[in-house]
Amino acid sequence: MPDPLIARLKTLIVTTLKLEDVTPAQMADDEPLIGSGLNLDSIDALELVVTLEKEFGIKISSSEESRTALASIAHLAEFIRARADPARLPR
Repeated sequence: MPDPLIARLKTLIVTTLKLEDVTPAQMADDEPLIGSGLNLDSIDALELVVTLEKEFGIKISSSEESRTALASIAHLAEFIRARADPARLPR
């Protein structure tokens, strides 16, 4: 059974960043988000952080924390689970 948080994150990434040639199903959980992999840049990362903070009520307070959280979708899910109110997580 797919992880509902990972599925939600993939959808958020595609819709927030308006990725036209990528679908959530094509995204690997352990694929890097910044640089290689999805090849997101710093502007994409900032947009994504703002969306994640609103969606899950978390705070990503530094660029180092952002780099760690955005290492991959799996890292991002782990980061959100550790900081978000469980009521805001998809089930």
